[in-house]
Amino acid sequence: MKLWGGRFEDETGGEFADFNSSLSFDFKLYPYDIEGSRVHAKMLARQDIISESDVEKIISGLDEVESRLDEVEGWQDLPFAAEDIHSLVEGMLKEEIGSTAGKLHTARSRNDQIALDIKLYLRDRGEDLLQELVSLVKKMVEIAADHKKTIMPGYTHLQPAQPITLAHHLLAHSYKFKRDYNLLEDCIKHMDSSPLGSGALAATSFPLDREWTAEALEFSCPTNNSLDAVSNRDFLLEFQNAAVLIMTHLSSISEEIVLWNTAEFNFIEISDRAATGSSIMPQKKNPDIAELIRGKSGRVLGNYNQLAHTLKSLPLAYNKDLQEDKEGLFDTVATLEQVLPVFSKFLGEIEFLPERMKEMAEKGYLNATELADYLAEKGIPFREAHEAAGRAVRYALENELKLEEIELSQLENLLPLSQEDIDETELEKSLEVENAVASRNIKGGPAPEQVAAEIKSLQQWIEKKNKTD
Repeated sequence: MKLWGGRFEDETGGEFADFNSSLSFDFKLYPYDIEGSRVHAKMLARQDIISESDVEKIISGLDEVESRLDEVEGWQDLPFAAEDIHSLVEGMLKEEIGSTAGKLHTARSRNDQIALDIKLYLRDRGEDLLQELVSLVKKMVEIAADHKKTIMPGYTHLQPAQPITLAHHLLAHSYKFKRDYNLLEDCIKHMDSSPLGSGALAATSFPLDREWTAEALEFSCPTNNSLDAVSNRDFLLEFQNAAVLIMTHLSSISEEIVLWNTAEFNFIEISDRAATGSSIMPQKKNPDIAELIRGKSGRVLGNYNQLAHTLKSLPLAYNKDLQEDKEGLFDTVATLEQVLPVFSKFLGEIEFLPERMKEMAEKGYLNATELADYLAEKGIPFREAHEAAGRAVRYALENELKLEEIELSQLENLLPLSQEDIDETELEKSLEVENAVASRNIKGGPAPEQVAAEIKSLQQWIEKKNKTD
């Protein structure tokens, strides 16, 4: 069914009609299109624009259309071809109730209709994604709570840097996903206005009650400007940006899992349930889940770029280019809906290996900063202390020693302190990796007390969000 045609003498050619159609992908918007249509019809009756008997027929017909569409497995099984989801629903409604179906489109354009549909869709799916982010943070915090004292190397430039704990490391990722939650939540808030009633671009002369429809559709208010309402896709770009950050953060921790799973790191063991093998190399056990998540981040970034390029040169108001805003959106939503729960479960299939982590934390002179800090505490300017600690590291490297294995007599030659100024027991204590972690007992530090406070704070946030949802 077409919703236009009076001024045309010829039908749109088959290949052009196919090219113009969006039904193959916007079919999934039918529940939201019907929801908006129900509310619009009720408002038309409230405003005496159509009769109560007409709205009863329309609502009953829409219920039947929705029931029929609920039984359809895919757009290929639809009862007839249509230009888009709006044309399909109205065409099916006409099959149910006859010409009265044509009254539904009074004071409405497909332009405000699609703007509403995608807001309803994204609000619905966005709320589910928020809950998945809470579940992911919860899983990471649960693991962190078991590893407040699990010593591991911290890295910069992928080089061993300073000792931290596994809990501290996991909480760093947890805060990224907490920020993602806040960003996505803000995105949902920013689209909390109803475009219904904006028409094609210049609203309508019919006396609509836009406040009533906004409230009925659970928006806080109607949009302020009809021209902006039908052309605005900022909320889609904002959502795609939030999705890019989520996938970037998932890709980052997935990359670490891939590294930690190598024989060279050997920090973790992935269960057989969550790993795969090789068709030629019998010994292989591959972290495919982490690699796939890392790979899928690229497609979401691509969807963001595609939408940004689509929007960048569009004049007001609606342009057919905006048909291209949906496939990338649906793909991004589907990717997040698949990846987030899978990754949460995947974390539960990982065994962390504390002994190996501590072993590597005791190599590579990760306690060199402790030596510099020890000297600074003795009154040596930190720059001089840093230089002296560097000399000690070089000496240890040349002699295949750990810093704590350097003889006190030799340290006197390397450090700007005499033997009398060095408390050997105190120095040895300060160079222990456990002390290196415990001594960083300030807010945000890796000391177990601080990590415990972070865990408690995140647990309270999780509880609050679960109650809200």
